[in-house]
Amino acid sequence: MHLFLIPLLASLQDPADPVKTRLESSPRHHEWVDVERGERTLRCFVAYPESKDKVAAVLVIHENKGLTDWVRGVADQLAEAGYLAIAPDLLSGAGPKGGNTDGFESVDAATQALYKLDPAQVSADLNAVADAALKIPSCNGKLFVSGFCWGGSQTFDFATRRKGLQGAFVFYGSAPKDENALSTIECPVYGFYGEDDARITAGVPATAESMKKAGKTYDPVVYDGAGHGFLRSGEAADASEANRKAREQAWARWKELLGASGAK
Repeated sequence: MHLFLIPLLASLQDPADPVKTRLESSPRHHEWVDVERGERTLRCFVAYPESKDKVAAVLVIHENKGLTDWVRGVADQLAEAGYLAIAPDLLSGAGPKGGNTDGFESVDAATQALYKLDPAQVSADLNAVADAALKIPSCNGKLFVSGFCWGGSQTFDFATRRKGLQGAFVFYGSAPKDENALSTIECPVYGFYGEDDARITAGVPATAESMKKAGKTYDPVVYDGAGHGFLRSGEAADASEANRKAREQAWARWKELLGASGAK
């Protein structure tokens, strides 16, 4: 496996978009990295913290929208908190004419393509990116995984298969349907859920019972009045008070858990 560093080209930014504005004005170093896995090339966004010491890496798994500016913004915020963040585009090569997420004509088109991905391919892609992250010279050898919505479910699943993880942060994602898989998890799993997201949150008690039965650490928190996707919607200009508050609390908890896990 080889890494090819591609300079991050500046693009036209919409000043009305706070995510793009934050990325454009970030003092942290960003770059695109190509991770080669067999005949596949995975395009990944990497955000580096301003640190003189090696730090832990956080693998960031995107939502069902693909690798968007918002996900890149999350990676930058993790770098701001002192961690190396790598966010792969799992739609690499799946776009029109072999393009990536940014090649789709709409979010819906990207979502439809994502749900057609082979689960085995997704699993192998994530492992390849995790291996690549650990080889980045500024990584201290510790790896965490996080994800949102579809990526939250992928995060929980990844924790059942990846050895050596320090922690998994599941944002409004479901647990694996195969309860036996939970017995293979080696790291703590932390859940972030919205109270007004019954489709996902209603399954949390059963997951907690299954994880307890398997002897695993599972720490879910349900945020009052928050809906699905509150980490994204909570920073929108028209965010509800519940989503805004949940986003702030979730970010504070996430950074606290990373610190308590010895990520630095």
